[in-house]
Amino acid sequence: MQDHVTPRRVVILGGGFAGLFAARALRKSPVAVTLVDRRAHHLFQPLLYQCASGILSEGQIAQPLRGVLRRHHNVRCVLAEATDVDAGARTVRAQRPGGGIVQLPYDDLIVAVGMRQSYFGHDEFAAHAPGMKTLDDALGIRRRIYRAFEMAETAANDRERQQWLTFALVGGGPTGVELAGQIREIAGHTLDREFQEIESAHARVLLFEGSDAVLGAFGPPLAHRAARTLRHLGVEVHLGTRVTDIDAHGLTVRDHQGVTSRFGARTVLWTAGVEAPPIAAALARATGAEQDRAGRILVEPDLTVPGHPEIRVTGDVMSLNGLPGLAEVAMQSGAYAGRALRHQVEGRTKEPKPFKYVDLGSAAYIARGRAVVKAGPLHLSGFTGWLAWLFIHLAFLTGFRNRLGAVLSWSVVFATGSRRERAFTLTDNDAPAAGPPPQ
Repeated sequence: MQDHVTPRRVVILGGGFAGLFAARALRKSPVAVTLVDRRAHHLFQPLLYQCASGILSEGQIAQPLRGVLRRHHNVRCVLAEATDVDAGARTVRAQRPGGGIVQLPYDDLIVAVGMRQSYFGHDEFAAHAPGMKTLDDALGIRRRIYRAFEMAETAANDRERQQWLTFALVGGGPTGVELAGQIREIAGHTLDREFQEIESAHARVLLFEGSDAVLGAFGPPLAHRAARTLRHLGVEVHLGTRVTDIDAHGLTVRDHQGVTSRFGARTVLWTAGVEAPPIAAALARATGAEQDRAGRILVEPDLTVPGHPEIRVTGDVMSLNGLPGLAEVAMQSGAYAGRALRHQVEGRTKEPKPFKYVDLGSAAYIARGRAVVKAGPLHLSGFTGWLAWLFIHLAFLTGFRNRLGAVLSWSVVFATGSRRERAFTLTDNDAPAAGPPPQ
């Protein structure tokens, strides 16, 4: 009789939707789960723009991973960033914050690392046009938005003032559309009558999209309604334009006819394009897996890497049948990977069915009482779309406290237009230089 049996070792890379749902599916399995993430919290990424615009606090969209998984006694959380995989030795190499390497042996590996911002080969744009993929990004964008109005108030001349009151967003997907609508609401309602030298409502919001429609994935009818709503709010929508240069004072774009235009703007936000993080390339090298143009790993129908049934890839970093990088895809694929592994550990001999994504729809919030929702043949917009958006996001917010807090915050914004989460801090680059006072 054995006195001790070593449980099967499962390593999950990433604590986003896919990683979290995989861990939850393994809760009652006889396995030892190690969840590795470079951040100690689970982030409800679809609402990042609401944190950036001051509607929700960071605590309402982010929950400590240890708190979320506190009842999962077989799960261990490790704060580190996976940097390499040894598929032969079945080991993950991860780097701790501040230095130090952790070697994590596994019997099964679930990769759920998500995607990062892509600048399409122009990484130099990042210094002047931050993206929004993390909580730090959202807080940084909040600082840029509200700081811009403060700087406009004390601008030296009209030209500088207009630059501070111009906001440019690159990318007409859900994030770009949502942020553009929020900035217009901040300018026209939240900050109305709070300044003496500027009229915040006169702020310009420019949205640049390379294709012929914003929210193109929602289909022509909803895309047309979204563009019409944005223009009604005062957003200047520029379709068929591509950014060729960005600096601290604005950006240069070229339209489909080759005409180049320059726009002065002190606040440029990048909401276009994603790419796989470096660990995806490391996994591809270690296993011989193929990657698509964005670096996603091509997987088998059961989400395993070809030739490596012990490795499953889920969420945004997974490439399968052209599935989009949506939170719902991540949730379903993570849960599928966890269940498939649980059934395997329990000795079920039946082969798992291929992963099948159930499309529950897509939604984008534009402004108070205005949203667009696509769910199969159902297309909603305006106030009806906003109600559907509200229900969808409440259903998936993690934790009762988060749901209650979000409802209260949304109620205040909807009724009054005010935003309670407007605090921001200055970085070293924003602070005035030290030295003697001017004479």
